[in-house]
Amino acid sequence: MPPPAGPSPTVDVVILLPGDRVVMVRRKYPPPGWALPGGFVDAGETLEAAAIREAREETGLEVTLEDLVYVYSDPRRDPRRHTLSAVFIGRAAGEPAGADDAEEARAFAWDALPSPIAFDHGEILADARRLLLTGARRRP
Repeated sequence: MPPPAGPSPTVDVVILLPGDRVVMVRRKYPPPGWALPGGFVDAGETLEAAAIREAREETGLEVTLEDLVYVYSDPRRDPRRHTLSAVFIGRAAGEPAGADDAEEARAFAWDALPSPIAFDHGEILADARRLLLTGARRRP
């Protein structure tokens, strides 16, 4: 019997670079816009391993995960299908370079984020920034 249909597990990473900058990738495929590095979790892979892998594949950066921001599960967050995304904060050094399904990867100051931002990543960035500045976590 096939497993029941359900949401797809994904990860996203708020990658912090020196100089209080955050890494964003410009998507190569629809939906268009700038997004956090991330993607689908492979079978047999932990969320943490998927986050590190996706960050490396899309930005070329070796990321050290520091914290979990929240798990985002609104069925409307991705127009392609229902996803559940565990979002991590991580740190890296160096400059990002777009690869895999990222057309471009760049680091931005928090007050100069690019537009348009895809999915619910604007909300995620606001939650991550609040967590970093105040320690306050999003509530369910």
